[in-house]
Amino acid sequence: MKTATLLKSLLATLALMVAHAAQASEPIVLRVHHFLPPGSLAQSKMIEPWCAKISQESQGRLKCQIYPSMQLGGTPNQLFDQVKDGVADVIWTLPGYQPDRFPMTEVFELPFMTTSGEKASRALWEFVSKYARSEYKGVKPLAFHMHDGAQLHMAKKLIKTLDDFKGLKLRAPTRQSAKLIEALGATAVPLPMPQVPEAIARGIIDGAPLPWEVVPTLKIEEVARFHSETPIGVPSLANYVYLLAMNPAKYESLPEDLKKVINANSGADTSAWAGKVWDDSRASFRQVAIDQKNTFYEIPVEEIRKWEAATSSVSAEWVKTMNAKGYDGNRILSDAKRLLE
Repeated sequence: MKTATLLKSLLATLALMVAHAAQASEPIVLRVHHFLPPGSLAQSKMIEPWCAKISQESQGRLKCQIYPSMQLGGTPNQLFDQVKDGVADVIWTLPGYQPDRFPMTEVFELPFMTTSGEKASRALWEFVSKYARSEYKGVKPLAFHMHDGAQLHMAKKLIKTLDDFKGLKLRAPTRQSAKLIEALGATAVPLPMPQVPEAIARGIIDGAPLPWEVVPTLKIEEVARFHSETPIGVPSLANYVYLLAMNPAKYESLPEDLKKVINANSGADTSAWAGKVWDDSRASFRQVAIDQKNTFYEIPVEEIRKWEAATSSVSAEWVKTMNAKGYDGNRILSDAKRLLE
């Protein structure tokens, strides 16, 4: 009987060991949620390669299950809270979808600030690390990035001069972009990105300032066939801040070696890489509109100077807001510009 009891005990212990080994060998799956279609640049050239890299560096112990187009439910402006609350393990979104929540970060969305997605993204990570950590309390930022700059995509006419903005209705994704549009003389219409093509087709808006990447993703070149662009190397009309973030509890649940994998794929270098993805996409996505035989116009630098003067009040208002919160708005704005240089 003693032998039988000992054998049962050994078998039970072995079964537990096998179960634990099997469990340990199973990959940890990260649920990644975002608002664009699966064929978008954000997924195909940034999120999927990022997931492939952490999978490779973890020897397959980390995997992603990507949910595009808000497949886990909710709306794009809820993504930040979804990762904070654990609805998703990782999200990609625009902080600016929630006005007033990220006022310090908004300095990078002021008019005519950026010339390069790669440079701006590295500067943005450094800026947030210095000034805006508290705005992201409750999530673990993995990367902050920007795109190659918004261009004007219009339904019926080119925008060539400041006067051409009068009477137009333009889509605005964030608070600062809305202020920019109003300062130029147009009416800002807040709309989620997926609604833009239909809104242009139905005449709800006349067009939108958008990076080239999103144009063919949503087939905007079919309804907005007039494109006014700032020259390469000249600060673009507008730019938007994007965030790749992780749920802190999910991160803390990982073994130390897997935390190191996540850490190695986060930060300034990862941010700069994401920005470069957008920089490198410009020519190929723009080509789609060329093939559509759409109309293009490069805005002369002397005209852009007029637009800069017209929108200077937007930056001045941001500085005033920061001063009212007890910060030195002018110093922070100057520091952001220094980082961008």
